[in-house]
Amino acid sequence: MPFATIDGLSTRYEVMGEGPPLLMFSPGGFDARIEKWTDLGVYARVRLLDHLPKRFTCILFDRRENGQSDGRVERITWAHYVRQAASLLDHLGIGRAHLMGGCMGCCPVSAFAVAHPDRTLSMVHFWPVGGANYRISGHQRFARHLAFVEENGLQAVVELVKSHDKNFSADPRGGPWGQPIRNSGAFAQQYAAQDKARYLLTVTAMYRGLLDRDTSPGAEPEELMCLDIPSLIVPGSDGFHATSAARYMQECLTGSDYWDIVAADQTEANTPARVIDFLGSVS
Repeated sequence: MPFATIDGLSTRYEVMGEGPPLLMFSPGGFDARIEKWTDLGVYARVRLLDHLPKRFTCILFDRRENGQSDGRVERITWAHYVRQAASLLDHLGIGRAHLMGGCMGCCPVSAFAVAHPDRTLSMVHFWPVGGANYRISGHQRFARHLAFVEENGLQAVVELVKSHDKNFSADPRGGPWGQPIRNSGAFAQQYAAQDKARYLLTVTAMYRGLLDRDTSPGAEPEELMCLDIPSLIVPGSDGFHATSAARYMQECLTGSDYWDIVAADQTEANTPARVIDFLGSVS
């Protein structure tokens, strides 16, 4: 797969199919890799990538700090993910695109639409993350990482993540930069050499900004209410994708198309067609 250098970081991406451009923000939380569109939970069940490329040019990528994309230790905000996505469109010479996010990928979709409404043809929010349990569990995950660093140091993080292949969700002690540590010896060396106190402050500010509410994060509700962009919302229903988060998106996105279907009834027989019909209706 090709790579593009964006904001000084290498981004792994893939382009599939033909038709209007559809920029797809991968699901999987802090393990947002291209492969998650085909091997994760509901996405494996509904098989979107068996259908969408027949009608659209699907642009997939590993979010920074994930998969084979590079990372950099800094206070990451939703704006950083927006910059990666917008720059990837620039790299491909694409001015405007449909946006689709799965899971945590819905958050940068919202933020992208607020920052670049002129570049956003439509939005599909597929199982947006959110709900009180999502925020609480996310804070707990970062707290476990920070406690591990406080007690053991940053070199111990490097040794831990190199001892297994678990992601941040599976072993929170390794933190959100585990994959870049595995990918690059130079990154691992720089990571371990950081000032620990500064690192702890940076990560604390990062997660408080990313996980700042009991509903779907990414953009302020007032900003979403000002948008006039066609939107489809496909609700999830579990501890990390609360149906209330999908309803919140419906409330904030005026005129949005909320697909009122329970998660168990979302299948390959109905879901890709529902998404394609929506995208095809947007002029």
